[in-house]
Amino acid sequence: MLRLAYNTNGFPHHRVEDVGEILAGFGYAGISITPDTFQLNPFDGGLDEARALKPRLADLGLAVAVESGARFALDTRRKHWPTLLDEPADAARRLDHLQRCLDIAVALGAETFSFWSGRAPAGLADDVLLERMCSGATAVLDAAKGSGVQVCFEPEPGMAVQSIEQTGEFLIELRRSDLAIMLDIGHVPVTEILDPHEIIRSLGDQIAGIQLDDSADGLHEHLALGTGEIDFAPVIAALSDIGFTGLASVELPRHDHNPVTFAERSIRFVRELYGVS
Repeated sequence: MLRLAYNTNGFPHHRVEDVGEILAGFGYAGISITPDTFQLNPFDGGLDEARALKPRLADLGLAVAVESGARFALDTRRKHWPTLLDEPADAARRLDHLQRCLDIAVALGAETFSFWSGRAPAGLADDVLLERMCSGATAVLDAAKGSGVQVCFEPEPGMAVQSIEQTGEFLIELRRSDLAIMLDIGHVPVTEILDPHEIIRSLGDQIAGIQLDDSADGLHEHLALGTGEIDFAPVIAALSDIGFTGLASVELPRHDHNPVTFAERSIRFVRELYGVS
């Protein structure tokens, strides 16, 4: 059975420790943490909180993934701004944020740490885009050396690097073997022609982490599992076929009005696919 986790961005009104207790109670194998304004804030005590939290999560038997996608961490009015693709002073702010989140991942003993490209500024040439992406990614990878945390890149709909093809172009330009892929299953129908299980098989061991959400009508909406158009049975079969052993993290940030219910429904949905009660 998949090692299932659930992302704290679906529990924004809970303390991370309380989220961990809820998830452990449902039988989750891990917790995916998005450091944010009120949860392990990387600019306000989050690193010390992470150090204190690590033994509690270990006691609960929860493995950890960390992702860096807090919406308004750097600007209270503009979502996900600035990015690694902006002008140097602004890109430096994003890089500082990523490195602080990476420090939290290290303190928690996380298996993976993931980031994305962000939207490209208007008029940015492709060669400049790739140069800036490679520069930022190289800095993050260098910071993670020897930490035991696997750094991952996540293609994200609507961002400069949103498809698997664009990700491949970026990785070729980067020329680093230490950057893995974080694949969000719900993104695949939005950006790709192939089905999610076909993408999984095409990427194989490049995948170090999975995010789980459903999708419908080609829209990027992070639907609850089983409420969209994705057939998850072949997804799970494909993950088994490639020998995937990482965390598969349910990511439902738009269901934070009732997170406990959706966390319980999500693990029940996956168990039913395996024929486990």
